[in-house]
Amino acid sequence: MRFLRRPRIDTDEVADRWQPRLYVRLILLGMLLAYAIAFVLENRKQVSVHFVFATARVSLVWLILLAVGIGLLGGILAAQLERRRRRRSHEAPEH
Repeated sequence: MRFLRRPRIDTDEVADRWQPRLYVRLILLGMLLAYAIAFVLENRKQVSVHFVFATARVSLVWLILLAVGIGLLGGILAAQLERRRRRRSHEAPEH
């Protein structure tokens, strides 16, 4: 089996060429990083979280990130269960 090779690119030619997509990505990454830092700094306040039998004091940013993580995990699990349910209903023989 023969592997396809990418053509060689002269590194001097690439370094001299304007790469707008690269700069757009770098700017977007910088903006996302600045937003994340601002988000953490704005949500440093300590809050009380009341569970049924206990209370804990945590930073608000950790509480928000925990809620986002639990929501993402729950969404992924629900999607997997739905996919499995659909697959089983299509595989079941009809009488």
